Amino acid sequence: MNSLPTIPASEYPTRWAQVRAMMEKEELDLLLIYSDDHATFGPAYARWLAGFITHFEPTCILFTKAGAPMMLVGPETPEYAHIHSKIKDIRVLQELTHPDEDYPYTKIEPLKDIVSSLADPASIKRLGIAGRSMISYDLFQSFKDALPGEWVSMDEQMGELRKIKTEAELQVIRYAYRIAEAGLNAALGAIVPGVSERSVAAAAEHAMRSIGVECYGIDTIVASGENSRPIIARTTTRVIGKDDVVLLTFAPRYEGYHAAIGLPVLVGNPCDEAKRAVGAAIRAQKTCASMLKAGQTNVAESAARRVMQEAGFGDNFLYSGIHSVGVIEFEPPIFGPSSKAVMEPGMVLSIDIPVFDGAWGGLRLEDGYLIGEHSAKRLTSFDYEVRK
Repeated sequence: MNSLPTIPASEYPTRWAQVRAMMEKEELDLLLIYSDDHATFGPAYARWLAGFITHFEPTCILFTKAGAPMMLVGPETPEYAHIHSKIKDIRVLQELTHPDEDYPYTKIEPLKDIVSSLADPASIKRLGIAGRSMISYDLFQSFKDALPGEWVSMDEQMGELRKIKTEAELQVIRYAYRIAEAGLNAALGAIVPGVSERSVAAAAEHAMRSIGVECYGIDTIVASGENSRPIIARTTTRVIGKDDVVLLTFAPRYEGYHAAIGLPVLVGNPCDEAKRAVGAAIRAQKTCASMLKAGQTNVAESAARRVMQEAGFGDNFLYSGIHSVGVIEFEPPIFGPSSKAVMEPGMVLSIDIPVFDGAWGGLRLEDGYLIGEHSAKRLTSFDYEVRK
């Protein structure tokens, strides 16, 4: 396992410098960045800035105008953080403690005192907050009570810093896609009529865990028949039928980074409408992929949407068809109908062609690409048309 790709420690100070440059541009006196262990978005900031997997208790990362960043944790996290975090100044934050729990041998400090040890509180007028949407009302109010001033969201700016991947990030992401394909192959081997969705998911997750997955950006989706109809499908105990469409979606997280793949599997002889939908999704995926390159906008997504419209599935294309992939499985920039974003070399994008809310069920065909100057490189090799 030691030979597997990882993010070198040398990349983190570069990221901190990028954050400080952003703070200067935005005229911030302080930046507070929140992470927790909620699957989809929660861990992203702590992982990108500290290589740290937030677990059980939330984590905050504090930047002031000068000095190294500081990690603020709950009272059960310090030793774990000392072992794993690239940020070595770690404090236990009173605002992250439970009011009924005692930790008599732990130094616990309120946010106001921690900030006062770093800067004159009177000089802190404009404060950035990232991860605001994940913070409870009470916790955010405690931050504002401790540090009165103008609090402004910095999530868009932080996302901008992550959009171009370094070579080390690309190596990690490529391996995440290798993990995803291992899960896909195991799932395909397990799909037969009479087997439950959860049995197929178990085979996929065993394969992914065996080669290094740490967790998932979204729960593994194996959905069959009517269970595949909604966008947010859940894996259940439903038994796969002899003429079902099976929706597979895998988003393994490795070293904090994701792959994102989705594949419809035709079992037996599903209805003609389902087979037409699969064919249209394959054409849309390939059409879109052929147009990915630096300088492209949402034109590629629009082309995929036209393919689906012409095939009669335009109304089933229910969300934006291209999104970025990184420390969040679905992160900006996103290239949907209203997007103004522009593709740049070094972005990793996922083309996600949806057909949902059909009478027969639903599907997505999702695949990952690395954007280059004149084209995009596919990050996988699985077949799009699969019959069982």
